[in-house]
Amino acid sequence: MYDELSEIDIQKMQEEIDYRTRVVRPKCIEDLKTARAFGDLSENYEYKAAKQELRRCDSRLRYLKRMISTAKVVKVEERDGVVQLFDKVELYYEDDDETETIQLMTTLRQDALAGVISKESPLGKAVMGRRVGDRVEVKVSNDVHYFVVIKGITKGKDDDSLPISSF
Repeated sequence: MYDELSEIDIQKMQEEIDYRTRVVRPKCIEDLKTARAFGDLSENYEYKAAKQELRRCDSRLRYLKRMISTAKVVKVEERDGVVQLFDKVELYYEDDDETETIQLMTTLRQDALAGVISKESPLGKAVMGRRVGDRVEVKVSNDVHYFVVIKGITKGKDDDSLPISSF
């Protein structure tokens, strides 16, 4: 299975790989050497913490490299009046009688608390490809669903203002 990522997602991941390889990992190794010099490893918390931090760094590096190697780069063709990736969408929630604006983004840069929703989330899947005025059913599970009405679409573009998600 491929992860659908934008070119900026891949660029940001490559920057993090470079930073972790050049700065973070050497520091973790140095911290581990320093902690090992403290003596008895069985009761040495600093050694255990340094070892754990090195494992966390290596795990993140493996994750980022795997994401890049399996990524499918998404291209957005311009289609007026249709909800697409990177667009800001004004939604009316019928059950709550509330309006909210969300932005659709790749999974790697989602931030639900800031209104940045993954295109692969139930809400993202439901509104993708729809038009202003469409009433859309959002299926959260087999038992839970709700309706939203698309009130407006503001065309967006992929920029690097949003960071990629960490663990």
